[in-house]
Amino acid sequence: MNCFVTGASGFIGANLVHELLARGHRVKALLRPEADLRGLAGAEFQRVAGDISDRNKLKTVITGCDWCFHVAASYHLWLKDYGPMYAANVDGTQNVLQAAAAAGCSRIVYTSTVGCIGIPKDGEGDETRPVSLEDMAGAYKRSKFLAEKAALEFAAKGFPVVAVNPTAPIGDHDAKPTPTGKIILDFLKGAMPAYIDTGLNLVDVKDVAEGNLLACQHGRPGERYILGCENLTLAQILERLAKITGRPAPKVRLPYFVAYAAGVVTTGLARVTGKPPMAPLDAVRMAKKKMWVSSDKATRELGYQPGPVDAALSRAVEWFQENGYVEPQMNADKRR
Repeated sequence: MNCFVTGASGFIGANLVHELLARGHRVKALLRPEADLRGLAGAEFQRVAGDISDRNKLKTVITGCDWCFHVAASYHLWLKDYGPMYAANVDGTQNVLQAAAAAGCSRIVYTSTVGCIGIPKDGEGDETRPVSLEDMAGAYKRSKFLAEKAALEFAAKGFPVVAVNPTAPIGDHDAKPTPTGKIILDFLKGAMPAYIDTGLNLVDVKDVAEGNLLACQHGRPGERYILGCENLTLAQILERLAKITGRPAPKVRLPYFVAYAAGVVTTGLARVTGKPPMAPLDAVRMAKKKMWVSSDKATRELGYQPGPVDAALSRAVEWFQENGYVEPQMNADKRR
C-alpha cells in the first residue's frame, strides 16, 4: 500500500515508518525542513517538505495514498502561549483528515493519547469509560481531546477513521526525548533524588507502531483502541531501571502537596523568565492520577499482543548512553 505519515520524525512516527517498510509498504512522509531524522536512519521513503498547517499542500501530497497515519502533534507541558499547540493539534488534525478524505484514502488512523481515556479513581480505564473536556488536565490533553473528537466526528460522517490511544512509549531513538524518556534520562543522570506516588502504563514503542498498522488493517471506523502494556507505579519503573543499570533507585517519596507547591513556584517563575519550569504545574496535575488502563479491546479486535517492557527499557538506556545524552555507567565507574 502507499502510506502517508505525518510526524514521521517523532518517536512513534519513526518507528511506524520502519514497521510499514518492513511489511513491504511504500511510505511518503511529511517532514519539516528542520526535522531531526535520527530515528529514520536506514529507512527508504519519500520525503515531502511541509507542515500540517498547509491545507493546500496536504491535498496535493496525500493524493495517490491508500492509507493515512496522522501521528504529528505538538506535545508540551508548558508554553508561554498555547495558541500554536491548539492550532497544530486541533486545526492541523482537521486539515489532515480533510485532505485524506478528499484523496479517497481507504483507511485513516489518528494517533491520540491515553490522556483522552477516562480513568476511574481506583482501577483501569478503557475505551468505554465516560470522559469530558473538563476531565482533561492541562492544555496538551485538552487540545488532544478536541482533536480526537474531530477525528471521531469525521468517522461519524462515514469516513474510514480509526483512533489509537498509545500509553507511555519507551525504547531506543527517543531523540527529543518524550516525557517518559526524560524520566529514564533523569534517572541515568542522577537527577531524580525523590519520586511521587503516581503510575504509568508503559509500552514498547515498536508495539505501538505495530498497533497502528493493526488498527489500520482491522480497526472499526469510529472506534478507539488503547495501545499499552504494563501498569506500573513510578517506584516500580525506577526499580526496574535500577536493576538494568546497577544505579540505586531513589528511596524518598515526595508528598503530592510538596510536588504541587514546586509546580506552582517553578511555573510562576517560568512566566517571568520565559524558560521552561523544572516542574511544570500541568505535569504535576497529571501525576496526581495513576494512568492505568487496559488494552483488552485492541487485543480482542486487532490481534494486538505487546511484549514485556523490560527489553524496551534496556534499549532506551543503551541508546541514551551511546548517543551522548548521559555518560555510560561503565565509563563513569572507571573514573571514580
